[in-house]
Amino acid sequence: MRLSAHDISYAYIPGRPVLTGLSLEIGGKEVLFLLGPNGSGKTTLLECLGGLRKPQRGKVLLEGRDVYALPPRSRAKYLGYVPQVHRPVFGFRVWEVVLMGRAPHLGPLSTPGKEDLRETAWALEAVGLAGLAERPYTELSGGELRLALIARGLAQGVKFLFLDEPDAHLDPGHQHRVLELIGGLAERGLAPVVASHNPNNALHYGGRVVLLGAGRLLASGPPGEVLTPGWLRELYGVEFELLVGEHGRRALIPAQGGSDSNASTGRARGSGSRYSRESAESLPAARKA
Repeated sequence: MRLSAHDISYAYIPGRPVLTGLSLEIGGKEVLFLLGPNGSGKTTLLECLGGLRKPQRGKVLLEGRDVYALPPRSRAKYLGYVPQVHRPVFGFRVWEVVLMGRAPHLGPLSTPGKEDLRETAWALEAVGLAGLAERPYTELSGGELRLALIARGLAQGVKFLFLDEPDAHLDPGHQHRVLELIGGLAERGLAPVVASHNPNNALHYGGRVVLLGAGRLLASGPPGEVLTPGWLRELYGVEFELLVGEHGRRALIPAQGGSDSNASTGRARGSGSRYSRESAESLPAARKA
């Protein structure tokens, strides 16, 4: 199954596009990572691809059908979204929150059945929250909240799962568990799309990486080809170093020391990438006190 975006654009404020003429194709059996500075359009792109925010120009097609022409319930059987932040209000138990992911598979007056409960239990076990199933959702830590939302997305049983920074607010052990789980889903034919600020997670867990800057697709390809010090310097406005271990494992880290690295980019220290500066310059001037 294929999902494709064709020349999509989106603006929250007329004349200030967040996405501009972006095209992208997504298939199964690979984990796609989206990287870009704050304000580059990662979350907006996920929401447009996931059927939550209709582009003002262009189309998003699922097997050739306009995603936004599908009924919401049908759309939710194929496209799932795990938000970056969710503030719990009601004290549902954790398993009840995860069970809500099964809603697209239920009729208007039907109740969850054995299959729905099995999928819920599997999702809780997969993210390591089975022991907290009975705990009120409002009592979870920030990292546990993130895991519960991921479990809800897994229980939904979709073909495409869009995750907004699932590696944020998690300790290294939980990051590894979640990203390994996401990789396992890709092997089963599901297509996960992950927005992240961590180039090393994209390097080690991604099958393909897309770089976004100022709402435009800058580069797309295998992690080893796209995640280079040159591209990351262009994207984030700081120098990066590529470290290679004795067994060939690689890591990208910001270079230490400011004067030489900033001189090579021709920018003042702390000026940020060209894409973050473009986003900032599009904002109205602040009123002085």
